[in-house]
Amino acid sequence: MKRLCQIIAVARSSYYYWTSTAPQRAARDAADRALAGQIRQVHAGSDGTYGAPRVTAELRDTGDPVNHKRVAR
Repeated sequence: MKRLCQIIAVARSSYYYWTSTAPQRAARDAADRALAGQIRQVHAGSDGTYGAPRVTAELRDTGDPVNHKRVAR
């Protein structure tokens, strides 16, 4: 592993950190995909007129704790 990291100019500690955090990244990606579906549903329900602030408010009304920045992203 040492030689491979030297070849691609990556610190070994960075590689091992990246591999150890893979499950958290996968969980976050799955949560983002689920939230994207909810956002599309709310947006389509408003005939495409709701933007990020209103979609955020709708999601919060249903009990989903979500930040407006995450909805906008």
